[in-house]
Amino acid sequence: MEGKGHAPVADVAAYRAVELIYHAYLTGLILMLSSRAGSHRAAEIVFRTFRRQQLARFLPGLKKLGLHGLPHAVACAQYHYLSNQVGGVKVEFIHENDRKAWIRYPPPRWIWSGTAICGIPSEVSRAMLRGWHANNGVVLGNPRLGFVCTGQTVDGQPGLEGYYKEWDHDLAPDERLLFSPGERCPPFDPARAPKLPESAWPEERLLKVLRNYAMEYITSIVPETVIVLGPEEGGHLAGAAARLIGMQIFDDVAALLGAVEPGAAGFAKAFVRLARGQGDDAELSPDGDAILVRQTTWRLMSERDNLPKAVFDAWNELWVGAALAHDRFLRIDIVERRDRGDAHWAWRIRHDN
Repeated sequence: MEGKGHAPVADVAAYRAVELIYHAYLTGLILMLSSRAGSHRAAEIVFRTFRRQQLARFLPGLKKLGLHGLPHAVACAQYHYLSNQVGGVKVEFIHENDRKAWIRYPPPRWIWSGTAICGIPSEVSRAMLRGWHANNGVVLGNPRLGFVCTGQTVDGQPGLEGYYKEWDHDLAPDERLLFSPGERCPPFDPARAPKLPESAWPEERLLKVLRNYAMEYITSIVPETVIVLGPEEGGHLAGAAARLIGMQIFDDVAALLGAVEPGAAGFAKAFVRLARGQGDDAELSPDGDAILVRQTTWRLMSERDNLPKAVFDAWNELWVGAALAHDRFLRIDIVERRDRGDAHWAWRIRHDN
């Protein structure tokens, strides 16, 4: 969107729609893996997803949030509090002392999106903590820092909670994450919690962060699904979840975007807005009795090298499903494709009747 004679105007509705569809895809894919591939393999994929994000985001995030000079236990808990709060997640922080600080995610849990929490095995929830929280001390070079989980929402406790603690001795690998369900998190006082400078986080920036927060999970979890399960099974499950989510969520996406015109032209315009809302270059043009949509960047996977072909195939099912929800007679065919290097694609969208 552009203002007349001015710089481009942010399409905040597209940001919200992109956040919605990728958030739903994350939850749906984990449910698909848990029910079709089993809790053990689903947990391995979730572990790898969170470990990859922890290694990529944790240290830069500490510096960006101005936390790198704090005691390690406090810095870790404040990192989770601030980064998740910016990402739209309900979260609490309690400072007990400089060697012990709590983090709590009350219900409703963002990641499990409504009733989905009923299908999440405890093992999958623990895998998130193994992937991220248990590795903070390692990344910080502090072998005495670990995390103690005192409750999980999926097990019926009123929130996922626990504390970072710096012990008096070096921790063995299996001591970096402990479970102590008999303990209870102290009350949360918002007035004593850390805050982000409001001037540094205007609305447009916050909306982009919400979008990026959801997108980064997909950046990680779809390739990890294909790596762990292989391109045939992993690609099939990731694609099946994507198509279902595209069909199930598109009405809500369309409502955020505003009135979406009927037919191929209407879907193509919405498709381009979503692509641009992701931060990609996209355009549409007539193509006989069809509409051609061309995308010449793939911001979602720009940090991933040597992606298996199955990753794009799975992701593409989001838009196939969305098109079918908009009009079940729509055909969306890929007529140009380059997944690596100077990646670009073109989809031909037409009415098939």
